[in-house]
Amino acid sequence: MELTDLKGIGQTTAEKLLALGLSEVIDLLFHLPLRYEDKTRLTPIDELVGFRYAQVEGEIVKSYVTQGRRPILVCEIDDGSACMQLKFFNFYYSQKIKMRAGLRIRAYGEVRDGMYGMEIIHPEFSLGAKQPALAKSLTPIYPKSEGISQKLLQKAAAQAIQMLQDGAFELDELLPADWLAAQAMPTLVEALQFVHSPPPDADVLQLINHTHPAQQRLKLEEILAHFLAMHQARTAIQQLNAPRLIMAPGQAQGVMSLLPFELTGAQQRVVQEIHQDMALNHPMQRLVQGDVGSGKTVVAALAMQAALVHGKQAVMMAPTEILAEQHLLTLSEYFPDREVVFLAGKVKGQARAEVLAAIAGTAEVIIGTHALFQADVQYRDLALVIIDEQHRFGVHQRLLLKQKGQASEDNTEQLMPHNLIMTATPIPRTLAQIAYANLDVSVIDELPPNRKTINTLLLDNQKMPQLAERIKQACAGGEQAYWVCTLIEESEHLRAKAAQDTFAELQEWFPDLQVGLIHGRLKGDEKQAVMDRFKANQIQLLVATTVIEVGVDVPNASLMVIDNAERLGLSQLHQLRGRVGRGNRQSHCVLMYQAPLSENAQVRLSTMRETNDGFQIAQQDLKLRGPGEILGTRQKGSMEFRFSNPEQDAALFQQAKGMAADLLACNPQACEQLIQRWQKQAQLLAKV
Repeated sequence: MELTDLKGIGQTTAEKLLALGLSEVIDLLFHLPLRYEDKTRLTPIDELVGFRYAQVEGEIVKSYVTQGRRPILVCEIDDGSACMQLKFFNFYYSQKIKMRAGLRIRAYGEVRDGMYGMEIIHPEFSLGAKQPALAKSLTPIYPKSEGISQKLLQKAAAQAIQMLQDGAFELDELLPADWLAAQAMPTLVEALQFVHSPPPDADVLQLINHTHPAQQRLKLEEILAHFLAMHQARTAIQQLNAPRLIMAPGQAQGVMSLLPFELTGAQQRVVQEIHQDMALNHPMQRLVQGDVGSGKTVVAALAMQAALVHGKQAVMMAPTEILAEQHLLTLSEYFPDREVVFLAGKVKGQARAEVLAAIAGTAEVIIGTHALFQADVQYRDLALVIIDEQHRFGVHQRLLLKQKGQASEDNTEQLMPHNLIMTATPIPRTLAQIAYANLDVSVIDELPPNRKTINTLLLDNQKMPQLAERIKQACAGGEQAYWVCTLIEESEHLRAKAAQDTFAELQEWFPDLQVGLIHGRLKGDEKQAVMDRFKANQIQLLVATTVIEVGVDVPNASLMVIDNAERLGLSQLHQLRGRVGRGNRQSHCVLMYQAPLSENAQVRLSTMRETNDGFQIAQQDLKLRGPGEILGTRQKGSMEFRFSNPEQDAALFQQAKGMAADLLACNPQACEQLIQRWQKQAQLLAKV
């Protein structure tokens, strides 16, 4: 049934509703309220409590406009129990005229304890002797987009619920009745009716906290659909064919013999898991998580070796040219006898043509950025795709690269390459099991034995003179330092300007040091030239934006200053800190902040000072920011739950995971219906 079948929704409005994922009437039923307003009753003024929402009704005693720097319309009302004020900072002259003494007024809003008693700022209100009847149920407040009013959504949802009650369409109950009975949960129809139109006696606290049985019922079905979609994705991959890349004993020794260190136990375990996957005839789908400095690149090289010994190609894609070039340097050292090529946006003209010819011909290890999956890039025999910091790539980009596989030797089928995903952004184990339920997850949970803990200090930015002295001492002793500039605005132009201003200021502070500058608006070859000089110790102090967040490896850099660190999230702070501590010296990270700090900023900075463990930091980050932010806006995909929260609903997620396996066994048709009901992107997810 089309949305235009509802009263008040024309074609233009229907097109706007598409931005909310609403294309049919049934979609409105699953567009669930964020919160509720209680307009079912009036609260006497003498019973009002501060910082709670309430609805009051009384007679206007007087109204006037204050004569201060900013005029305020004040309306004083009396309901017989007490008086209070309604205040309007933005008002029309006609509004002042209408609010005359003696008229009745009903108002709803957040109550505050003001200077002259209770007050409500900018309430919703209605004037007149004849007020509308009180609401029969709590008023739902829905997620909305530009051009769509709350009233329109409320009326549309109410019509959809009425049509459901009248039998205009049916919703199949897809969960077994014995499950619902055992959990004391309502049916789907009962749950939807309740959340869209809760009765006046509903437990408001439960509804606010999203713990009411009706809400839990809908959460359970949504989470179940998520796990079923992930299972569908995994099954779809396992039905595809990939080249079997069996590693014989000793074939990894070529890379191993070049390492100046021994692999940690965690690295050995993860490499073994990868080689076992690549020996199978369906595509590997493995995520490798490793904290900053845990040695993921070595693991990637040993995965590549499995492809190379079979005469096939391996590709590594990174989100930035700096990170890709870092991989180029490292992997060229690991594979001195192999043909290693690089492709990025800055490779143009004849140079690009030569690289494309090599990829289609003799190249064995291919490293680059998103340029690797463009249409004109043809691979000779691609068997392994490694995507680093994959949360920075969109779903479609990753899919395009994976589709670059080759036909089998007898040309009877398309072979998919094995797929290895790496991230240095630790994800809490519980969240990884939810977000990547279609992947096998390996964790490098051990740092190399020579890695020293980075000493993290918090410093008010008023104490710059003491810090300057510390930087001078470090650089005089042969060390190097980063100075990271942060900026709230997302404009790359503004970021660059802030860095340039800081660069000029620090040149005055440190006239005897070579100070360098790198930011996102520099061209690729300019960035590379700066980094080359820094690595060669021709620059002692490097001023940078967060462009250096991942991939930069300068072992001699042992001091990092992050300016206005309170502006950054925990994950980004941890990634930046990981740029130091890569050599034998004791390293330090100074988090400079602008006082006073918000409570949230205090928690973030204290967490950084107390621990270097990326997984502990990720767990705290999850509490502060939620799952979608941690996974990245382009990556979260199916993690955009409408109703559920992996942190708050951990028990439900655990329960749904077991239920998914049972439902797949006893009713696969219901599984498909659940996925379609809750996940419109299910078909795309199945390919990723």
